[in-house]
Amino acid sequence: MFRTALRNVLAHKARLLMTVLAVMLGVAFVSGTLVFTSTLSEAFRTSSQKSLEHVDVALEPPRSDQGPGSPQRTPQIDQKLLDRVARVPGAATATGLVSGYTGVADKHGKLLGAGLSTRGSNYFPGKDGKDARYPMRDGAAPRGPDQIALDTRTADKAGYRVGDTVRISVDGPVREPKLTGIFTTDDDRAAAGGTLTLFDTTSAQKLFRTPGAYSVIQVTAAAGTSQTTLQHAIQRALPPGSATVETGKHLADTQAGMIEERMDGMKTGLMVFAGISLFVGIFLIANTFTMLVAQRTRELALLRAVGAARRQVTRSVLIEAFLVGTLAGATGLVAGIGVGAGLRALVSGTAGNLPDGPLVVAPTTVLTALAVGIVVTVLAAWLPGRRAAKIPPVAAMNSVHLPATTKSLVVRNSIGAVFAGAGTAAVLAATGMDDGRSTMGVGAVLLLIGVFILTPLLSRPLIALAAPVLRAFGTAGTLARQNALRNPRRTATTASALMVGLTLITGLTVIATGVQKGVDKLATESLKADYVISMDSQQPFSPRLEKAVDAADGVVASGPLRREMAEAGAEPEMLNGVDGREFGSLTRLKFTEGALGELHGNRAVVDGDTAKNRHWKTGSRVPVTFPDGKKATLTLSGVYEGNDMFRGLVLDNATLAPHQKHIADDQILVKMADGATDGNKDTLAKALGNNPAIVVADKKDVSESISQTVTVMLNMLYGLLAMTVIVAVLGVINTLAMSVFERSQEIGMLRAVGLDRRGVKRMVRLESLVISLYGGVLGVGLGVFFGWAAGELISMSMKSYELVLPWERIGLFLALAALVGVLAALWPARRAARLNMLTALKAD
Repeated sequence: MFRTALRNVLAHKARLLMTVLAVMLGVAFVSGTLVFTSTLSEAFRTSSQKSLEHVDVALEPPRSDQGPGSPQRTPQIDQKLLDRVARVPGAATATGLVSGYTGVADKHGKLLGAGLSTRGSNYFPGKDGKDARYPMRDGAAPRGPDQIALDTRTADKAGYRVGDTVRISVDGPVREPKLTGIFTTDDDRAAAGGTLTLFDTTSAQKLFRTPGAYSVIQVTAAAGTSQTTLQHAIQRALPPGSATVETGKHLADTQAGMIEERMDGMKTGLMVFAGISLFVGIFLIANTFTMLVAQRTRELALLRAVGAARRQVTRSVLIEAFLVGTLAGATGLVAGIGVGAGLRALVSGTAGNLPDGPLVVAPTTVLTALAVGIVVTVLAAWLPGRRAAKIPPVAAMNSVHLPATTKSLVVRNSIGAVFAGAGTAAVLAATGMDDGRSTMGVGAVLLLIGVFILTPLLSRPLIALAAPVLRAFGTAGTLARQNALRNPRRTATTASALMVGLTLITGLTVIATGVQKGVDKLATESLKADYVISMDSQQPFSPRLEKAVDAADGVVASGPLRREMAEAGAEPEMLNGVDGREFGSLTRLKFTEGALGELHGNRAVVDGDTAKNRHWKTGSRVPVTFPDGKKATLTLSGVYEGNDMFRGLVLDNATLAPHQKHIADDQILVKMADGATDGNKDTLAKALGNNPAIVVADKKDVSESISQTVTVMLNMLYGLLAMTVIVAVLGVINTLAMSVFERSQEIGMLRAVGLDRRGVKRMVRLESLVISLYGGVLGVGLGVFFGWAAGELISMSMKSYELVLPWERIGLFLALAALVGVLAALWPARRAARLNMLTALKAD
């Protein structure tokens, strides 16, 4: 039986090639994901370990268990503690670190790096005057407030040399220090495309913390002293609760765990799409083996007649599938290594440089690739093989096929109706739940399975709708419709592969369009201000910027937004500090109770969700414990509809500021005399010193910045789902090619009675077009339904979300389905037209 299976594989090389390709694509995606995430994890882990190579013990400020409203006692590590640690027996060196956000501009004023990856720290020289962590490649270390040093990657990227003036920003205002040195570093953020700027210790302390304070102390052990021994010695030497002491190994393990956790999320996301691709590939494999087995019914019957048992016949089909799966798994592994390398290059090019390191192909990746290829293929081939073994030898030898009985069709349709009904009910029920994601996910899977089971039943009425159009193509069109309906199960299986892909693509597009509409609505309806000013890193910034904005020409009104956590009604709550006099002229909040009025003193307003959860209403008196521990009672003058910009309690900055230790603004809202214009935007940018780390955004910019993220994610998902469409194309090609082979005699007869080669080609192309559009219509319909349902869940957290059907893209997706049908029919149609008439008539 093994030799028989091997002979069958070699005898049908061309027919099985597309099956191998389908499995190979799915396996390549799986193995590529594993290679990519393993490579990234190893690179970040190695980089992290290098940055901690000289750290045996680290001291951090003690962790505070106090709530947000407890008295403000920011833990500090001061010079006395540093000196005390340095004198501990077994400590070779003790280094004080202080760090924070530092934006660096290139020579054209453009910000290098992004967000929190742009960091500043201190140069801490030892007894020899050098900091071993940062060897200077060029120049010398910074020695005053107007001097800095840059890492080599940043300096080379921007073209800076020692002696140049560099534009930087720490807490908002622009600074222009002199570049005195360029250093090399193993810092993981700098190695991953960020920037690292060094100041002298005194300057760094003033910029990032308070004078004389450090954020971390790193200690190296003397020769012969272990990390654990040094840790215990430091703990004994320090006053209780003065610092948290950890070994370098513990820190490295913690960072490795965090890296692994981040990679797990990415791996899970990519694996979902790999699973979808393999799921679609199962349809193709099952279809292929069903048709191959059908073509060999006589051969299998002969095996049964000479003594082969049913189990042996099934086993021969499974052995054939095993060989195909092994080949697909091996080629998929090789392709997956290429996919992993490509993903790494893509991410490095779009999101910044990644840490250096080799591609990692773990033994588990190899085993997974082979296992996935074999298991998927064997599982998909099991049902066709079992079905073939059940055909009686006499019936098979006389070419008497066993059509589906009425009972089997009734059972199939009943099962499909149950799955589809249960899935629809679960999805609809989930739209009314506060946390219905799990229920909706289960319902979506059930509905998709139910529709797949019902596709043979649905094919007749839906394909019948195309009859008037097909009649316009004459005999070829009529024959194409009849051929598509001849074997509903095969047609349904072929169309289902395309249906799954278009369901996901359409659903994601509907959701993304609704989110975009909600973002636009938020920007236009909740703001009267023309501009929103913030830091690129989304970090708080100096109140001095608001004064600079207020002094700019054309500014009618401006107001800073400040956020602070406190306790309100004995529970943590966000406090939004605003300029009570200007807030009404800068925002457009919708009030369901009361009104904004003029915020001053202890008056405040709150969003509807918070008011509902806390049982507050207009006139309620809310006890508040501020960050400094002092208490007050706020009186609510109104309840507004919350949005992504405002949520929680809103009160006057004059009331909040006395209770804040560090006063900083999160955003500044600005209204100009003649609205948002390019000239006004330039005016504000100049007033802020053309600061590269400051973002001056109008309503359109706010909308586009959020929608750009959505668009990038959507394009990535389109790219990932393209794999599914490719597999679907292979499925249509495979089905048509084998259908042409089965109908060789019929095609020869049609040629004999007058159908020319062009007519044969047209018949096959139209059949392919009908099957593809059938799958496209089902996919688009399900996608719109799932998009609507998911939107109902999103609208619970994003009040401005609005369902919008992207008709242009939906039309494009249906056109894509039609294009799939046209392209998939090229080779089978050409093959059908080239059949020799006499040879085809004699085909058996």
